[in-house]
Amino acid sequence: MAALGWLTPRRRSATARSVLAGEASAEAARKSSQELEEQVPPPAADDAAGEPEFPVVGDDKAAAFFDLDNTVMQGAAIFHFGRGLYKRKFFQRRELTRFAWQQAWFRLAGVEDPEHMQDARDSALSIVKGHRVSELMSIGEEIYDEYMAERIWPGTRALAQAHLDAGQKVWLVTAAPVEIATVIARRLGLTGALGTVAESIGGVYTGKLVGEPLHGPAKAEAVRALASAEGLELGRCAAYSDSHNDIPMLSLVGHPYAINPDAKLRKYAREREWRLRDYRTGRKAAKVGIPAAAGVGAVAGGTAAAIALHRRRR
Repeated sequence: MAALGWLTPRRRSATARSVLAGEASAEAARKSSQELEEQVPPPAADDAAGEPEFPVVGDDKAAAFFDLDNTVMQGAAIFHFGRGLYKRKFFQRRELTRFAWQQAWFRLAGVEDPEHMQDARDSALSIVKGHRVSELMSIGEEIYDEYMAERIWPGTRALAQAHLDAGQKVWLVTAAPVEIATVIARRLGLTGALGTVAESIGGVYTGKLVGEPLHGPAKAEAVRALASAEGLELGRCAAYSDSHNDIPMLSLVGHPYAINPDAKLRKYAREREWRLRDYRTGRKAAKVGIPAAAGVGAVAGGTAAAIALHRRRR
């Protein structure tokens, strides 16, 4: 920490939390990947978007790091997870309405809003407090099948598969809880996942985080920690994201990709001649809309409110 002495106490505290969150996520990811390595990957998905120019086959010093929300999957994992928990009566209808509003906003804006993400995080922590980690992992498997499987972008999935086929490890990097991220990684046949680590004692959630959510700079710290532990060379690695919030992570690697980029990331990527991929056009564009069967009309109400606010801001 001596290298942080030039920072103000507040900045040092924020940086320290990012480092703690990143290291905790890397440790959890390596632990979970040992189990995932025993799983047989699913067949490669068809890639209608064309063959990627990268990776280099046989480069064992390289790996790929994929953001999850709106990069690998349409929408935000934590919101889909919240809908699944509501279905299982983990919380009340008014909380589902908040989840629906956040999901509607995310889909309309196409970017992560820190205020909404923090609200979702706090809601999720209060909901899971006192529940066993094993219980949430089991439920996460069911929720993946119910809400997430059909929202995986085929083009991004094919990019990940290209790295796997080249003999490289592929990790999800997300602000979603590491347990849920690990379920998604396993179901996609990936190596593992870096995600937000919620504190647990004796296998029971305490309602607190280790460090902070794996967001922005914390993602970069997690990738750096994992690369060090795995003996990777970041200059030979690739990273993929849709959000300008992930520029710190993308800037770490030698092969950054902007996938379904927001306006700020698209501009930044073009200025630096980063590779871009956008799977939201053509027939896939219809899939970006709010899911029809979202439950008790909450999503419809949230969507209407989000659209109204969006129009007022134009």
